Amino acid sequence: QVQLEESGGGLVQAGGSLKLSCSASRSIFTINVMGWYRQAPGKEREMVAIINLGGAPNYADSAKGRFTTSRDSAKNTFDLQMNSLKPEDTGVYYCQAQTWPPRREYWGQGTQVTVFS
Repeated sequence: QVQLEESGGGLVQAGGSLKLSCSASRSIFTINVMGWYRQAPGKEREMVAIINLGGAPNYADSAKGRFTTSRDSAKNTFDLQMNSLKPEDTGVYYCQAQTWPPRREYWGQGTQVTVFS
């Protein structure tokens, strides 16, 4: 089992920055994949950034060059630094963890990010 808790969302003007943090209930070294997803109003949830244990992160095209992920093994956190935010970045951001074997998927409750112009 993995419990995830996101924090750091809020209201920000376009061009600004926010840092989201995902706190995991166990060592991130025991989690095979961690990711950030977002869901905009009326749209499906989409991947923003994802990283495999020991691998390099992958970003959605919309996030490349603006968003950066980082992990803190001492705190068991997985962060998402978002810069140059745009109104289209607005949505609920979810942290996801995948473990195997057997394959399991966990989600946090989400944190709201609202970017206004």
